[in-house]
Amino acid sequence: MIPPKPKPRTGNVSLRRYVRLFREDILSAQPAKLYRAWMAEFKTPFFRSFLVNQPELVKTVLQERPADFPKSTRVSEGLRPLLGNSVFLTNGKEWERQRRIIDPAFEGGRLRDTYPAMWASADAMVDRMVEGDREIEEAASFAAADVIFRTLFSIPIEDSLAAEVFEEFRAYQRTQPVVNLAAFIPLPRWIPRPHRRRTISSAARIRGLIRQLCERRMAEIDAGSAPDDLATKIMTTPDPQTGKTFSTDEMIDQVAIFFLAGHETSASTLSWALYLLAMFPEWQDKIAHEAKALQTGAFSEMSKLRIARDVFREALRLYPPVPMMVRETSCPETLRERNVPKGSQIVLSPWHLHRHERLWDNPDGFDPGRWGTENGKQCMRDAFIPFSSGPRVCTGAGFAMVEGPLLLARMVQAFEVSCVPDRVPQPVAHLTVRAKDGIWLNVRRR
Repeated sequence: MIPPKPKPRTGNVSLRRYVRLFREDILSAQPAKLYRAWMAEFKTPFFRSFLVNQPELVKTVLQERPADFPKSTRVSEGLRPLLGNSVFLTNGKEWERQRRIIDPAFEGGRLRDTYPAMWASADAMVDRMVEGDREIEEAASFAAADVIFRTLFSIPIEDSLAAEVFEEFRAYQRTQPVVNLAAFIPLPRWIPRPHRRRTISSAARIRGLIRQLCERRMAEIDAGSAPDDLATKIMTTPDPQTGKTFSTDEMIDQVAIFFLAGHETSASTLSWALYLLAMFPEWQDKIAHEAKALQTGAFSEMSKLRIARDVFREALRLYPPVPMMVRETSCPETLRERNVPKGSQIVLSPWHLHRHERLWDNPDGFDPGRWGTENGKQCMRDAFIPFSSGPRVCTGAGFAMVEGPLLLARMVQAFEVSCVPDRVPQPVAHLTVRAKDGIWLNVRRR
């Protein structure tokens, strides 16, 4: 039994049709050969694009020479109205400065410090869950957003301002296309990129609400009453080179990406993990058994969730939340004896890399046990990049690998989930890899 996978495109299509397919769903728009190719070239009248699957080339781009392959602005422009000049979009010195301020909040014992907030979110998720046929993506999104608000601002999602941010973000998801037209049109950098009116207005509302959160927290910091959470840590950490902290506007940019990356991606993976457990109930029972170790809410108990961690990792492999990442060549390159001009787009595709037929055993199958095999260990080093890799690896990767297995284990500890007949989810790429019509599961209390 193979988990759902989009049917890849066969045959050649025109550029116009490819752009339309790409905007609708970048996964099914790609040809089947990419699951075996080490490198593939795609030409447009405006630029050249190279999808790279060979592990050595992925390592070159992300780890060995990341400065030579900065993030491409063509694709990221679609997120500019919401994310502004956040760490997710910047390059070079500006990105380095932002990371110097942000990284300390996620280092050392901060995971242990944030764990009680994650535990409280798991409690709330279990209490909210209702038995019967449920669209699980909505419940997972609510739980993941709750984690972000509790760990970042020490407020639950029921807080009126947090709830408003969450609802506005859901509206933004519905208006945001996968790729902005600027990805295909060679506009000069000084010309504003075209965006849908609804996208701009929705992003503006979200940023206005985030401004209220940041200004409220700054007032608490000034008064000496701010809680010791992630927002306080980031807002009071000076750049060690300049001594300056983030301004309010800069903090709004960063909170926007924390919410996008920390909520949307976690919700996607948790939803798919629960669906996979519904398809393969024997793994569900294993997690329910090991979750009995979760007794006190102590961080040390997380070490007992080995199976939950492997299942969550397998969900990240099969349904990576960010299916493609795009870099740009800053100088002419030669990759696999092929000339790659300056300004070319280098596409790194976790979706294809994680299912590559020449790398993985049983690439399309669900097998959490693979992570203990030699093939699984090798592929984890060479072909597993759900959080990217190298200097630009997601700051919250460790955070996500605690939050995800914890929410998964607590959910399965309390409930059994099974597939709803005739409701097979179809993976599509929006802001993250989601299901076209949601993920429906039957939920019943254990």
